[in-house]
Amino acid sequence: MKFDVELVGKIGSMALIDKHDNMIDYTRVARLSRELRPGYIWISSGATEIGRLDYIMRAGHELPAGEDAKTDYAAQGQAILMQTYRQYVDSKYSVRQILVEHHHFNDEVKREHIKKLLLRCKDQNAIPIVNYNDAVSQSENRRMEISALAKSQAVVHECIDNDETASLVACLVHAKTLLILTSVDGIYTDPRDPSTLIEEIAGKNDAELLDAIEHYKRFCEGASREGAGGAKAKLEYVKEAAAQGTEVLIANARYSLREILAGDVRCTRIHIR
Repeated sequence: MKFDVELVGKIGSMALIDKHDNMIDYTRVARLSRELRPGYIWISSGATEIGRLDYIMRAGHELPAGEDAKTDYAAQGQAILMQTYRQYVDSKYSVRQILVEHHHFNDEVKREHIKKLLLRCKDQNAIPIVNYNDAVSQSENRRMEISALAKSQAVVHECIDNDETASLVACLVHAKTLLILTSVDGIYTDPRDPSTLIEEIAGKNDAELLDAIEHYKRFCEGASREGAGGAKAKLEYVKEAAAQGTEVLIANARYSLREILAGDVRCTRIHIR
């Protein structure tokens, strides 16, 4: 099977944060950034949380909770997030920020534009860093747009969860591998018991694989933070990518990309046999 892109990878907000010091885990970001290269597309959450922590550090307090605070934090965090990646990605590679919203994936012309942009990066020795554009996305307006689209389209993508964005990008560029990095080793039948890690979800064809994914979704509950979809959402989001032949890996961000891709560490592997 021919693939247009080697890897689409995504890291979640909580995997980027040093919980002890309430700041970016610079060691982790540096290690991952140094492994990024052309042919990889990187989806990075974290702007809103990083912006929140940076604001608290500078102002000494949080903003009043609400939609406006999320917008302001995201705008502040985006600059820090991209500065950090640029600092640690190999200097011989270009780094490009690509901010997307739901309408980019629900409109054929915009979707094709994003695809061409992402595919050009490999030829131009550049690494795209993709994130949802929280700073300009207003939730009520987005819900209205999604509702209107649902009346005319069978499938509508919302994309506010970067797991969904990563899977959509993997489908768009026909990636060989989709890697979802989290703060745990993968998907568990019992999240409280590390020995129940599901190391493989597989099927002999796309239909059998989708049935297997549905089976394991029944064991999933909870999420790492308020607003996150959790393990069940991850399995739902990656279905389309897995069905097209992309191998999906859900792994712990404490491991290097090399270790994960080589199969040297435990994770959840989802694939057609």
